[in-house]
Amino acid sequence: MGNIALWWVRRDLRLHDAPALRAALKVSAAVVPVFILDPTLARAPGAAARRRFLIGGLRALDAALRTRGSYLVVREGPPLEVLEGLMTEAGASAIFAERDLTPYARRRDEMVARRLPLHLIGHPTVHPPEALVRPNGAAYRVFGAFRRAWQALPLPSTLPPPEQPLATPDGLFSLLHVEDGETKTQNNEEEFPPGEAEALRRLRAFTDGPEAPIYRYAWERDRLDREGTAKLSPYFRFGMLSPRAAAAAAVTALEKAPDAESQQSVRSWLQELIWRDFFHVLFAHEPTLRQRSLYPFGERIPWRSDPEGFAAWAEGRTGYPLVDAGMRQLRATGWMPNRVRMVAAAFLAKHLLIDWRWGEQWFIAHLLDGDPAVNGGNWQWAAGVGVDTAPYVRLFQPVVQSQRHDPYGVYVRRWVPELANVPNEYVHAPWKMPPEIQRAANCRIGIDYPAPRVTERSARQARDIFREARRR
Repeated sequence: MGNIALWWVRRDLRLHDAPALRAALKVSAAVVPVFILDPTLARAPGAAARRRFLIGGLRALDAALRTRGSYLVVREGPPLEVLEGLMTEAGASAIFAERDLTPYARRRDEMVARRLPLHLIGHPTVHPPEALVRPNGAAYRVFGAFRRAWQALPLPSTLPPPEQPLATPDGLFSLLHVEDGETKTQNNEEEFPPGEAEALRRLRAFTDGPEAPIYRYAWERDRLDREGTAKLSPYFRFGMLSPRAAAAAAVTALEKAPDAESQQSVRSWLQELIWRDFFHVLFAHEPTLRQRSLYPFGERIPWRSDPEGFAAWAEGRTGYPLVDAGMRQLRATGWMPNRVRMVAAAFLAKHLLIDWRWGEQWFIAHLLDGDPAVNGGNWQWAAGVGVDTAPYVRLFQPVVQSQRHDPYGVYVRRWVPELANVPNEYVHAPWKMPPEIQRAANCRIGIDYPAPRVTERSARQARDIFREARRR
Protein backbone atom coordinates (compact mmCIF):
# COMPACT_ATOMS: atom_id res chain seq x y z
CA MET A 1 0.00 0.00 0.00
CA GLY A 2 1.04 3.61 -0.48
CA ASN A 3 1.86 6.18 2.13
CA ILE A 4 -1.59 7.81 2.42
CA ALA A 5 -4.86 6.18 3.46
CA LEU A 6 -8.39 7.49 3.94
CA TRP A 7 -10.08 6.81 7.27
CA TRP A 8 -13.76 6.86 6.28
CA VAL A 9 -15.64 7.84 9.42
CA ARG A 10 -19.27 6.72 9.50
CA ARG A 11 -20.84 5.75 12.81
CA ASP A 12 -17.58 5.90 14.77
CA LEU A 13 -17.02 9.56 15.59
CA ARG A 14 -14.24 8.93 18.10
CA LEU A 15 -10.53 8.35 18.56
CA HIS A 16 -10.76 5.84 21.41
CA ASP A 17 -11.34 2.23 20.40
CA ALA A 18 -11.17 3.09 16.68
CA PRO A 19 -9.95 -0.12 14.98
CA ALA A 20 -10.30 1.22 11.43
CA LEU A 21 -8.13 4.22 12.28
CA ARG A 22 -5.56 1.96 13.94
CA ALA A 23 -5.45 -0.28 10.89
CA ALA A 24 -4.90 2.73 8.61
CA LEU A 25 -2.07 4.01 10.79
CA LYS A 26 -0.31 0.66 10.75
CA VAL A 27 0.20 0.71 6.99
CA SER A 28 0.30 4.41 6.15
CA ALA A 29 2.56 7.33 6.87
CA ALA A 30 -0.38 9.74 6.67
CA VAL A 31 -4.12 9.35 7.20
CA VAL A 32 -6.95 11.55 5.90
CA PRO A 33 -10.06 11.36 8.12
CA VAL A 34 -13.15 11.88 5.98
CA PHE A 35 -16.88 12.01 6.68
CA ILE A 36 -19.39 11.98 3.83
CA LEU A 37 -22.78 13.64 4.08
CA ASP A 38 -24.66 11.02 2.08
CA PRO A 39 -27.69 12.43 0.18
CA THR A 40 -29.45 9.05 0.43
CA LEU A 41 -29.33 9.18 4.21
CA ALA A 42 -30.19 12.88 4.23
CA ARG A 43 -33.43 12.13 2.37
CA ALA A 44 -34.50 9.52 4.91
CA PRO A 45 -36.92 10.65 7.62
CA GLY A 46 -34.76 11.94 10.42
CA ALA A 47 -34.72 14.43 13.21
CA ALA A 48 -33.33 17.87 12.46
CA ALA A 49 -31.95 17.70 15.98
CA ARG A 50 -30.10 14.52 15.03
CA ARG A 51 -28.35 16.31 12.19
CA ARG A 52 -27.36 19.15 14.50
CA PHE A 53 -26.05 16.63 17.02
CA LEU A 54 -24.09 14.93 14.24
CA ILE A 55 -22.56 18.21 13.06
CA GLY A 56 -21.61 19.01 16.64
CA GLY A 57 -19.97 15.60 16.92
CA LEU A 58 -18.07 16.17 13.68
CA ARG A 59 -16.78 19.48 14.97
CA ALA A 60 -15.68 17.84 18.22
CA LEU A 61 -13.86 15.11 16.29
CA ASP A 62 -12.21 17.73 14.11
CA ALA A 63 -10.96 19.57 17.20
CA ALA A 64 -9.54 16.35 18.65
CA LEU A 65 -7.84 15.51 15.36
CA ARG A 66 -6.19 18.92 15.22
CA THR A 67 -4.32 18.11 18.43
CA ARG A 68 -2.80 15.21 16.48
CA GLY A 69 -1.70 17.15 13.43
CA SER A 70 -4.82 16.35 11.44
CA TYR A 71 -8.34 17.56 10.70
CA LEU A 72 -11.64 16.14 9.51
CA VAL A 73 -12.49 16.43 5.82
CA VAL A 74 -16.26 16.63 5.36
CA ARG A 75 -17.69 16.27 1.87
CA GLU A 76 -21.21 15.84 0.53
CA GLY A 77 -22.35 13.56 -2.28
CA PRO A 78 -22.66 9.89 -3.28
CA PRO A 79 -19.99 8.04 -1.26
CA LEU A 80 -18.39 6.28 -4.23
CA GLU A 81 -17.98 9.52 -6.18
CA VAL A 82 -16.65 11.43 -3.16
CA LEU A 83 -14.17 8.70 -2.27
CA GLU A 84 -12.92 8.36 -5.85
CA GLY A 85 -12.31 12.08 -6.06
CA LEU A 86 -10.69 12.34 -2.65
CA MET A 87 -8.35 9.41 -3.29
CA THR A 88 -7.06 11.20 -6.37
CA GLU A 89 -6.92 14.56 -4.62
CA ALA A 90 -5.04 13.24 -1.58
CA GLY A 91 -2.97 10.64 -3.43
CA ALA A 92 -4.40 7.89 -1.22
CA SER A 93 -4.16 4.22 -2.08
CA ALA A 94 -6.47 2.61 0.49
CA ILE A 95 -9.67 3.26 2.45
CA PHE A 96 -10.30 1.98 5.97
CA ALA A 97 -13.71 2.02 7.64
CA GLU A 98 -15.55 0.35 10.48
CA ARG A 99 -18.03 -2.26 9.31
CA ASP A 100 -21.69 -1.24 9.44
CA LEU A 101 -24.49 -3.83 9.61
CA THR A 102 -27.53 -1.93 8.31
CA PRO A 103 -28.95 -3.08 4.95
CA TYR A 104 -28.21 0.24 3.24
CA ALA A 105 -24.67 0.41 4.60
CA ARG A 106 -23.89 -3.10 3.40
CA ARG A 107 -25.17 -2.34 -0.11
CA ARG A 108 -23.21 0.91 -0.16
CA ASP A 109 -19.99 -0.76 1.01
CA GLU A 110 -20.33 -3.59 -1.50
CA MET A 111 -20.66 -1.03 -4.30
CA VAL A 112 -17.63 0.94 -3.08
CA ALA A 113 -15.54 -2.22 -2.61
CA ARG A 114 -16.14 -3.25 -6.24
CA ARG A 115 -14.39 -0.08 -7.42
CA LEU A 116 -12.04 1.00 -4.62
CA PRO A 117 -9.65 -0.66 -2.13
CA LEU A 118 -12.02 -0.59 0.84
CA HIS A 119 -10.95 -2.40 4.02
CA LEU A 120 -13.73 -2.96 6.58
CA ILE A 121 -12.38 -3.31 10.11
CA GLY A 122 -14.19 -3.88 13.39
CA HIS A 123 -17.92 -3.74 14.06
CA PRO A 124 -20.53 -1.57 15.83
CA THR A 125 -21.30 -4.24 18.46
CA VAL A 126 -19.43 -5.33 21.57
CA HIS A 127 -18.70 -8.81 20.20
CA PRO A 128 -18.18 -9.65 16.52
CA PRO A 129 -21.63 -10.18 14.98
CA GLU A 130 -20.60 -13.45 13.36
CA ALA A 131 -19.92 -14.83 16.85
CA LEU A 132 -23.45 -13.97 17.98
CA VAL A 133 -25.49 -16.28 15.78
CA ARG A 134 -26.94 -19.75 16.20
CA PRO A 135 -24.87 -22.82 15.25
CA ASN A 136 -26.58 -22.93 11.85
CA GLY A 137 -25.61 -19.31 11.16
CA ALA A 138 -29.10 -17.88 11.63
CA ALA A 139 -29.85 -15.00 13.97
CA TYR A 140 -31.24 -15.63 17.43
CA ARG A 141 -34.86 -14.61 17.83
CA VAL A 142 -35.04 -15.27 21.58
CA PHE A 143 -33.12 -12.83 23.71
CA GLY A 144 -32.34 -15.30 26.49
CA ALA A 145 -30.44 -17.61 24.14
CA PHE A 146 -28.63 -14.64 22.59
CA ARG A 147 -27.63 -13.36 26.02
CA ARG A 148 -26.14 -16.70 27.01
CA ALA A 149 -24.12 -16.80 23.78
CA TRP A 150 -22.98 -13.21 24.35
CA GLN A 151 -21.94 -13.85 27.95
CA ALA A 152 -19.99 -16.96 26.98
CA LEU A 153 -17.55 -14.89 24.93
CA PRO A 154 -14.51 -13.15 26.46
CA LEU A 155 -14.86 -9.40 26.61
CA PRO A 156 -12.88 -7.84 23.73
CA SER A 157 -10.10 -5.43 24.58
CA THR A 158 -10.46 -1.76 23.69
CA LEU A 159 -7.93 0.44 21.93
CA PRO A 160 -6.68 3.72 23.41
CA PRO A 161 -6.56 6.80 21.19
CA PRO A 162 -3.53 6.79 18.87
CA GLU A 163 -0.51 8.62 20.24
CA GLN A 164 1.24 9.29 16.96
CA PRO A 165 0.25 12.22 14.71
CA LEU A 166 -1.86 11.41 11.67
CA ALA A 167 0.20 13.70 9.41
CA THR A 168 -2.80 14.58 7.25
CA PRO A 169 -1.88 16.49 4.06
CA ASP A 170 -2.80 20.18 4.17
CA GLY A 171 -5.19 21.99 1.89
CA LEU A 172 -8.06 19.48 1.51
CA PHE A 173 -11.37 21.36 1.41
CA SER A 174 -13.90 20.52 4.13
CA LEU A 175 -17.57 21.51 4.28
CA LEU A 176 -17.34 21.40 8.07
CA HIS A 177 -15.93 24.90 8.11
CA VAL A 178 -18.69 26.50 6.08
CA GLU A 179 -21.74 25.06 7.89
CA ASP A 180 -21.91 27.92 10.37
CA GLY A 181 -25.67 27.53 10.68
CA GLU A 182 -25.33 24.05 12.16
CA THR A 183 -23.16 24.83 15.18
CA LYS A 184 -25.84 24.55 17.85
CA THR A 185 -28.04 21.68 18.94
CA GLN A 186 -30.85 24.02 20.09
CA ASN A 187 -33.05 22.17 22.60
CA ASN A 188 -30.45 19.43 23.03
CA GLU A 189 -27.37 21.61 23.50
CA GLU A 190 -27.57 21.63 27.30
CA GLU A 191 -28.91 18.11 27.84
CA PHE A 192 -26.82 16.36 25.18
CA PRO A 193 -23.60 18.23 24.32
CA PRO A 194 -22.22 16.38 21.28
CA GLY A 195 -18.83 14.75 21.04
CA GLU A 196 -16.57 11.97 22.25
CA ALA A 197 -15.25 13.90 25.28
CA GLU A 198 -18.77 14.38 26.67
CA ALA A 199 -19.61 10.72 26.00
CA LEU A 200 -16.57 9.53 27.96
CA ARG A 201 -17.27 12.00 30.75
CA ARG A 202 -20.82 10.66 31.09
CA LEU A 203 -19.58 7.08 31.09
CA ARG A 204 -17.10 7.84 33.88
CA ALA A 205 -19.70 9.74 35.90
CA PHE A 206 -22.08 6.80 35.60
CA THR A 207 -19.68 3.93 36.33
CA ASP A 208 -16.74 5.26 38.39
CA GLY A 209 -16.51 5.33 42.16
CA PRO A 210 -18.23 3.60 45.09
CA GLU A 211 -21.31 5.85 44.79
CA ALA A 212 -21.63 5.53 41.01
CA PRO A 213 -25.20 5.68 39.66
CA ILE A 214 -24.69 2.32 37.96
CA TYR A 215 -24.97 0.71 41.40
CA ARG A 216 -28.51 2.12 41.73
CA TYR A 217 -29.53 1.66 38.11
CA ALA A 218 -31.72 -1.42 38.60
CA TRP A 219 -34.19 0.36 40.85
CA GLU A 220 -33.83 3.94 39.63
CA ARG A 221 -33.75 3.53 35.84
CA ASP A 222 -37.55 3.60 35.58
CA ARG A 223 -38.16 6.40 38.08
CA LEU A 224 -39.23 9.28 35.89
CA ASP A 225 -38.83 11.85 38.67
CA ARG A 226 -35.10 11.04 39.00
CA GLU A 227 -32.01 10.88 36.79
CA GLY A 228 -31.35 7.16 37.06
CA THR A 229 -29.98 6.45 33.59
CA ALA A 230 -26.68 7.27 31.88
CA LYS A 231 -28.31 9.00 28.87
CA LEU A 232 -25.65 7.58 26.58
CA SER A 233 -27.85 6.33 23.73
CA PRO A 234 -27.28 9.35 21.40
CA TYR A 235 -23.53 8.84 21.79
CA PHE A 236 -23.81 5.15 20.94
CA ARG A 237 -25.93 6.08 17.92
CA PHE A 238 -23.09 8.02 16.29
CA GLY A 239 -20.23 6.04 17.75
CA MET A 240 -19.02 8.92 19.91
CA LEU A 241 -18.78 6.20 22.55
CA SER A 242 -17.53 2.69 21.82
CA PRO A 243 -19.88 -0.06 23.06
CA ARG A 244 -16.80 -2.08 23.96
CA ALA A 245 -15.54 0.73 26.19
CA ALA A 246 -18.94 0.89 27.86
CA ALA A 247 -18.99 -2.88 28.42
CA ALA A 248 -15.47 -2.77 29.85
CA ALA A 249 -16.50 0.02 32.25
CA ALA A 250 -19.49 -2.05 33.36
CA VAL A 251 -17.35 -5.13 33.97
CA THR A 252 -14.91 -3.04 36.03
CA ALA A 253 -17.82 -1.64 38.04
CA LEU A 254 -19.11 -5.17 38.55
CA GLU A 255 -15.77 -6.28 39.95
CA LYS A 256 -15.75 -3.34 42.37
CA ALA A 257 -19.41 -3.57 43.39
CA PRO A 258 -19.77 -3.35 47.18
CA ASP A 259 -22.59 -5.88 47.54
CA ALA A 260 -24.81 -8.34 45.69
CA GLU A 261 -27.52 -5.76 45.11
CA SER A 262 -25.05 -3.42 43.42
CA GLN A 263 -23.76 -6.28 41.29
CA GLN A 264 -27.28 -7.02 40.11
CA SER A 265 -27.75 -3.37 39.23
CA VAL A 266 -24.59 -3.38 37.09
CA ARG A 267 -25.78 -6.54 35.35
CA SER A 268 -29.05 -4.80 34.54
CA TRP A 269 -27.20 -2.02 32.73
CA LEU A 270 -24.88 -4.45 30.99
CA GLN A 271 -27.95 -6.29 29.76
CA GLU A 272 -29.04 -3.13 27.95
CA LEU A 273 -25.79 -3.29 25.96
CA ILE A 274 -26.59 -6.91 25.16
CA TRP A 275 -30.04 -5.91 23.91
CA ARG A 276 -28.36 -3.37 21.63
CA ASP A 277 -26.12 -6.06 20.14
CA PHE A 278 -29.13 -8.37 19.83
CA PHE A 279 -31.08 -5.93 17.68
CA HIS A 280 -28.06 -5.01 15.54
CA VAL A 281 -27.35 -8.66 14.72
CA LEU A 282 -31.05 -9.40 14.16
CA PHE A 283 -31.37 -6.45 11.77
CA ALA A 284 -28.32 -7.66 9.83
CA HIS A 285 -30.10 -11.00 9.26
CA GLU A 286 -33.63 -9.61 8.97
CA PRO A 287 -33.31 -6.50 6.75
CA THR A 288 -37.10 -6.01 6.66
CA LEU A 289 -37.26 -5.68 10.45
CA ARG A 290 -38.63 -2.15 10.14
CA GLN A 291 -41.18 -3.04 7.45
CA ARG A 292 -42.56 -6.45 8.35
CA SER A 293 -43.43 -8.23 11.56
CA LEU A 294 -40.86 -10.81 12.52
CA TYR A 295 -43.59 -13.44 12.82
CA PRO A 296 -46.31 -13.89 10.14
CA PHE A 297 -49.22 -13.47 12.54
CA GLY A 298 -48.29 -9.80 12.92
CA GLU A 299 -49.26 -9.24 9.28
CA ARG A 300 -52.72 -10.67 9.99
CA ILE A 301 -53.61 -8.21 12.73
CA PRO A 302 -56.41 -5.87 11.53
CA TRP A 303 -54.66 -2.60 12.36
CA ARG A 304 -56.91 0.45 12.34
CA SER A 305 -56.34 3.23 9.83
CA ASP A 306 -56.90 6.12 12.22
CA PRO A 307 -54.99 9.28 11.22
CA GLU A 308 -56.78 11.35 13.86
CA GLY A 309 -55.92 8.88 16.61
CA PHE A 310 -52.33 8.76 15.42
CA ALA A 311 -52.08 12.55 15.40
CA ALA A 312 -53.44 12.69 18.95
CA TRP A 313 -50.80 10.16 20.02
CA ALA A 314 -47.96 11.92 18.19
CA GLU A 315 -48.88 15.34 19.57
CA GLY A 316 -49.51 14.19 23.14
CA ARG A 317 -53.30 14.56 23.16
CA THR A 318 -54.47 11.05 24.09
CA GLY A 319 -55.83 12.01 27.51
CA TYR A 320 -53.41 9.66 29.22
CA PRO A 321 -50.88 11.87 31.04
CA LEU A 322 -47.86 9.57 30.90
CA VAL A 323 -48.24 8.90 27.17
CA ASP A 324 -48.84 12.58 26.47
CA ALA A 325 -45.86 13.67 28.58
CA GLY A 326 -43.53 11.33 26.73
CA MET A 327 -44.71 12.32 23.28
CA ARG A 328 -44.43 16.02 24.07
CA GLN A 329 -40.94 15.53 25.48
CA LEU A 330 -39.99 13.71 22.28
CA ARG A 331 -41.18 16.57 20.08
CA ALA A 332 -39.46 19.17 22.26
CA THR A 333 -36.11 17.49 22.89
CA GLY A 334 -35.67 14.45 20.64
CA TRP A 335 -35.45 12.13 23.64
CA MET A 336 -37.64 10.29 26.13
CA PRO A 337 -36.94 7.73 28.88
CA ASN A 338 -36.97 4.09 27.86
CA ARG A 339 -39.86 3.25 30.20
CA VAL A 340 -42.01 5.91 28.57
CA ARG A 341 -41.00 4.74 25.09
CA MET A 342 -42.33 1.27 25.91
CA VAL A 343 -45.57 2.64 27.37
CA ALA A 344 -46.17 5.02 24.45
CA ALA A 345 -45.36 2.38 21.83
CA ALA A 346 -47.55 -0.27 23.42
CA PHE A 347 -50.36 2.28 23.77
CA LEU A 348 -50.33 2.98 20.03
CA ALA A 349 -50.36 -0.71 19.10
CA LYS A 350 -52.51 -2.23 21.84
CA HIS A 351 -54.81 0.54 22.99
CA LEU A 352 -55.33 2.38 19.71
CA LEU A 353 -54.60 -0.72 17.59
CA ILE A 354 -52.72 1.45 15.10
CA ASP A 355 -50.00 -0.18 13.01
CA TRP A 356 -46.71 -0.19 14.92
CA ARG A 357 -44.89 0.86 11.73
CA TRP A 358 -46.52 4.29 11.91
CA GLY A 359 -45.04 4.75 15.36
CA GLU A 360 -41.66 3.34 14.38
CA GLN A 361 -41.38 5.90 11.59
CA TRP A 362 -42.44 8.71 13.92
CA PHE A 363 -39.81 7.76 16.49
CA ILE A 364 -37.02 7.42 13.94
CA ALA A 365 -37.93 10.85 12.57
CA HIS A 366 -37.77 12.54 15.97
CA LEU A 367 -35.37 10.65 18.24
CA LEU A 368 -31.91 12.07 18.77
CA ASP A 369 -30.71 8.48 19.29
CA GLY A 370 -32.84 7.07 16.46
CA ASP A 371 -31.05 3.87 15.49
CA PRO A 372 -32.78 1.79 12.78
CA ALA A 373 -31.90 -1.57 14.32
CA VAL A 374 -32.70 -0.69 17.92
CA ASN A 375 -35.80 1.33 17.07
CA GLY A 376 -37.24 -1.35 14.78
CA GLY A 377 -36.53 -4.15 17.22
CA ASN A 378 -37.96 -2.28 20.19
CA TRP A 379 -41.13 -1.34 18.32
CA GLN A 380 -41.78 -4.93 17.29
CA TRP A 381 -41.20 -5.97 20.91
CA ALA A 382 -43.56 -3.34 22.30
CA ALA A 383 -46.22 -4.13 19.70
CA GLY A 384 -45.96 -7.84 20.44
CA VAL A 385 -45.13 -8.90 16.86
CA GLY A 386 -41.38 -9.44 17.19
CA VAL A 387 -39.00 -11.00 19.68
CA ASP A 388 -41.34 -10.61 22.65
CA THR A 389 -42.26 -14.06 23.93
CA ALA A 390 -45.52 -12.77 25.46
CA PRO A 391 -46.98 -10.70 22.61
CA TYR A 392 -50.55 -10.33 23.80
CA VAL A 393 -50.12 -11.13 27.48
CA ARG A 394 -47.72 -8.24 28.14
CA LEU A 395 -49.67 -5.02 28.58
CA PHE A 396 -48.56 -1.57 29.70
CA GLN A 397 -51.46 0.18 31.39
CA PRO A 398 -50.51 3.88 31.32
CA VAL A 399 -52.18 4.76 34.63
CA VAL A 400 -50.49 1.94 36.52
CA GLN A 401 -47.14 2.74 34.89
CA SER A 402 -47.50 6.41 35.78
CA GLN A 403 -48.41 5.68 39.40
CA ARG A 404 -45.52 3.27 39.76
CA HIS A 405 -42.75 5.23 38.06
CA ASP A 406 -43.83 8.85 38.58
CA PRO A 407 -45.70 8.58 41.90
CA TYR A 408 -45.90 12.33 42.57
CA GLY A 409 -46.51 13.35 38.97
CA VAL A 410 -43.24 15.29 38.67
CA TYR A 411 -42.49 14.07 35.15
CA VAL A 412 -46.11 14.34 34.00
CA ARG A 413 -46.53 17.91 35.23
CA ARG A 414 -43.26 18.99 33.63
CA TRP A 415 -44.41 18.03 30.15
CA VAL A 416 -48.19 18.41 30.54
CA PRO A 417 -48.54 21.79 32.25
CA GLU A 418 -52.35 21.62 32.04
CA LEU A 419 -52.08 19.21 34.98
CA ALA A 420 -49.90 21.50 37.12
CA ASN A 421 -52.59 22.08 39.75
CA VAL A 422 -54.23 18.66 39.63
CA PRO A 423 -53.97 16.86 43.01
CA ASN A 424 -51.61 13.87 43.19
CA GLU A 425 -54.47 11.42 43.56
CA TYR A 426 -55.86 12.42 40.15
CA VAL A 427 -52.77 13.43 38.17
CA HIS A 428 -52.35 9.96 36.64
CA ALA A 429 -56.04 9.65 35.67
CA PRO A 430 -57.42 13.20 35.60
CA TRP A 431 -60.74 12.16 34.05
CA LYS A 432 -61.64 10.74 37.46
CA MET A 433 -61.66 14.22 39.03
CA PRO A 434 -65.07 15.44 40.22
CA PRO A 435 -66.23 18.59 38.40
CA GLU A 436 -65.55 20.88 41.36
CA ILE A 437 -61.92 19.68 41.59
CA GLN A 438 -61.51 20.14 37.84
CA ARG A 439 -62.62 23.77 38.21
CA ALA A 440 -60.36 24.36 41.21
CA ALA A 441 -57.39 22.84 39.33
CA ASN A 442 -58.20 24.85 36.18
CA CYS A 443 -58.19 21.55 34.30
CA ARG A 444 -61.59 20.79 32.83
CA ILE A 445 -61.51 17.44 31.07
CA GLY A 446 -62.45 17.78 27.42
CA ILE A 447 -61.71 21.52 27.49
CA ASP A 448 -58.35 22.24 29.13
CA TYR A 449 -57.06 18.69 28.80
CA PRO A 450 -58.38 15.95 26.49
CA ALA A 451 -60.67 13.21 27.66
CA PRO A 452 -59.19 9.73 27.12
CA ARG A 453 -59.46 8.64 23.51
CA VAL A 454 -59.97 5.02 24.54
CA THR A 455 -60.59 3.12 27.74
CA GLU A 456 -57.93 1.00 29.40
CA ARG A 457 -60.13 -1.97 28.54
CA SER A 458 -59.07 -1.48 24.91
CA ALA A 459 -55.76 -3.23 25.51
CA ARG A 460 -57.56 -6.29 26.85
CA GLN A 461 -59.66 -6.34 23.67
CA ALA A 462 -56.46 -6.13 21.64
CA ARG A 463 -55.28 -9.25 23.44
CA ASP A 464 -58.17 -11.18 21.91
CA ILE A 465 -57.43 -9.74 18.46
CA PHE A 466 -53.78 -10.79 18.71
CA ARG A 467 -54.72 -14.26 19.92
CA GLU A 468 -57.10 -14.71 16.99
CA ALA A 469 -54.40 -13.58 14.52
CA ARG A 470 -52.04 -16.21 15.91
CA ARG A 471 -54.65 -18.94 15.49
CA ARG A 472 -55.33 -18.17 11.82
